[in-house]
Amino acid sequence: MNLIRTRIPDVIILEPKVHGDHRGFFKETWRESTFDTITPGLRFVQDNHSRSSRGILRGLHYQLQQPQGKLVRVVAGEIFDVAVDMRRSSPTFGQWVGEFLSADNHRQLWVPAGFAHGFIVTSDTAEMVYKCTDYYAPNDEHSLLWNDPALAIEWPLQQAGIAEPTLSDKDRQGRTFADAATYA
Repeated sequence: MNLIRTRIPDVIILEPKVHGDHRGFFKETWRESTFDTITPGLRFVQDNHSRSSRGILRGLHYQLQQPQGKLVRVVAGEIFDVAVDMRRSSPTFGQWVGEFLSADNHRQLWVPAGFAHGFIVTSDTAEMVYKCTDYYAPNDEHSLLWNDPALAIEWPLQQAGIAEPTLSDKDRQGRTFADAATYA
């Protein structure tokens, strides 16, 4: 597994070795010993699977009392995946990183606890699976406004042929970064 640090060093791209031939491919998607080099003792407690259509934007979500680290990968289609550092004590507080993840590029993104996370589907449909380090707690979920000018996230709307993303009511009502609850 190749580990690539992003411009926010705690957010890491993982590129598995893909072994392919005329029958298809095989890849290892998670190995405890690899993650022990990133975050010793990391434990995943929940796996999630999401399917969405082009232009669906989910996020930017985070939990304060039960923060979740997420290992994200796409098994069909393509997404643009975003992590925003919500840790006041971090030198990258308020910064974001975005990466294209697809079934074709096999990349995964490690989004540690302390980050808001979201994605937009850039293909006709996409299926994403992700491992979490803590359980989903709906009463603890917070939403950061996806298009907050203070964050200036460069969502690839035009590039993906998306006039306006499709959002849930909850995500439409996300807080600006200036008004959002943050981690210490």
